[in-house]
Order: sequence, then C-alpha cells, then structure tokens
Amino acid sequence: MSSPDQENSGTTAVREGFAFDEAALENWLNGNVPGFAGPMRVEQFKGGQSNPTYKLVTPGHSYVLRRKPPGQLLKGAHAVDREARVIMALEKAGLPVPHIHALCTDEAVLGTMFYVMDMVDGRIFWDAALPGMEPGERAAIYDAMNATIAQLHSIDHVAAGLEDYGRGGNFFARQLGTWSRQYREAEDAGRDPNMDRVIAWLEERMPAGDDSLGVVHGDFRIDNMIFHPTEPRVIAVLDWELSTLGHTGSDFAYHAMMYHMPPHIVAGLGGSPLPAGVPDEQAYLAAYCARTGRDAMPDYGYYLAFNFFRLAAIFHGIKARVIRGTASSANAAERAEAFPELAEIAWSLANSAQ
Repeated sequence: MSSPDQENSGTTAVREGFAFDEAALENWLNGNVPGFAGPMRVEQFKGGQSNPTYKLVTPGHSYVLRRKPPGQLLKGAHAVDREARVIMALEKAGLPVPHIHALCTDEAVLGTMFYVMDMVDGRIFWDAALPGMEPGERAAIYDAMNATIAQLHSIDHVAAGLEDYGRGGNFFARQLGTWSRQYREAEDAGRDPNMDRVIAWLEERMPAGDDSLGVVHGDFRIDNMIFHPTEPRVIAVLDWELSTLGHTGSDFAYHAMMYHMPPHIVAGLGGSPLPAGVPDEQAYLAAYCARTGRDAMPDYGYYLAFNFFRLAAIFHGIKARVIRGTASSANAAERAEAFPELAEIAWSLANSAQ
C-alpha cells in the first residue's frame, strides 16, 4: 500500500539529497521531449515514493519526472525503465495512463535513469467512502473503477508486447513460499497464531488452476487513480511500481480488500455501513465478472484471505525492522501495531470462505 495519504499530497521544494543538475535536465528535455520550452521550475512531490518523483513546470506545460533514487540500491529495485515500459504498452492498448514522452537510461545526465510523462490534472480521492458526494456520484465513481480494472485485466499481454513482463504459472505457490518464509525468518517480530493458521489454510486449499494470467497492477486503489475533474471517469491509473504478470483474480481481490479494511489501517470501508451509493461487495464482484467474461469467481474468498495474509506479512516485516531500529518510515510503528489485526482479518476471511 505504497501511495501517500492526503497529508502527503502536493509538492514541495526539492528535498536535500534529491537535487540534480537542472540545467542538464533542461538541455536533455529540449532534445528529447517534443514541444518542450523553458524556463522550467522543479518541485518534488511529497510522500514516500520509493522512486523520487518531481513536477516540472514550464509556462505552457507541466510534466512529471520519476527517477531511480541516488545511492546504493538493491539489484532489480527501483526499475523505472520497467515502469515506463508497462505504461507505454498499456497506453497503446487503450488503458488510461499518463503519456510518457521519453525514457533516459543514460545515467550521465542526472546520475540515475529517469522518465518524463504528462502531468494529469484531475481529482484524486483519498477516502474510499467518498464523503460529501451524492449517492449517484458515488455509484458512478465505483462503476468507473470497476470498469478500469476490468479493462486492465482484459488486455492481451502477449499482443501488448508484455509476454516476458513477469513469471507465469504457480502464482500462489510462489507467493506463499516467499511471504511465509519471510514471516518465519523474522523471528524477532514473533509469531501470531492467526498468521500460522492462515498459512496452513492457504497451503491446503491452494487453487489447482492458474488460468488468470495477465498484467496486474499490484496496488490498485482509489487513491492510485486520477478522475476527470467533473465526470465520473478514470483518466489515469498511477503507481505501476508493483505491476507484473500475475493472477488477475487475486489482483481484483486486492482492490476489493477495501470492503474489509479498517480505515485506521489503510483507507477502507471496513467496520461501518456502506455509504449510500457504494455497491456492496458481491455486486461489485459481479460487475467485474460480467465485464471480464466470467460467470463467477469461485475462489474469491481464497484470493481475499491470501491478500490480507500478504499484507500482514509485509507489516510483520515492518514490525521486525521497528524492533531492530532499522525502520525508516515515520509511520512504521503504527503499521507494526496493525499486524495482529490484519492477521486476524485474514483468518476470519479464511474461515468464512470454507
């Protein structure tokens, strides 16, 4: 759940340690971005993106630049070239994403590779409850989200040139192996009986087939979309950092975690009656199935339990880093405290899926 919350929206002056040679960038933009014309002002987006993100403001246009952070990095991490590749492929396939003008893999320009895309103006909704809206407006926003994730999962990844964008097959076996191992190895953060139960349940009931391979977003949430300024229409899906080839049903279930997520952990709808106009979970699932040509999603309960398990495992890792004193995020302690609640929700969903 990587997007910043509402307090972290907007821009600020470029932070210490994240500056670069603006003259070198402007020179590169003049040669690589059609229609670019300075002078240019550089601002940095607030929040905790792992790839530093900047707003480039010129008299006639605004752009967004995303770059690899400076310094020593884990191999394969912060792959902005991979992000640019999937965004450009999905734009050609018709999905609403920002238009990328150029990718620079020459680290001599700014010190790390980067890409430049359009700044998309519109509305970002930070609260899935959509406070202050009329019921009809909420219904239309949810329908637009549903249509957009269905459109993503309906894209032929081979035709889009993304056949090698991730590993196909054995999705749940691979994911369960990775996250359960990380959970068990973080011994200093302790064990949780609900977590142990849900791991055993997921292993025992793993779906036999893996016929839902496609491009998955990995973090499809209402605040990772930009909506038209006045219409209930998604005009850009953001934050493709976690995208890969994966199980589309599981990706939808990740999105639908909002129906069970307590708002004090991550913005969600759990624990309260649904606001008027927000479709209930089964209606939302049925609309997605209809749009993607499915009669139903029989393993949906499994997918939900799996996604809460995975998020719990991530929060358990944060708890371990808090205990070791190596957690860098300001809200790490809060997430560490939320781990047992996520494990409990995962086990509750597993029970209800039986």
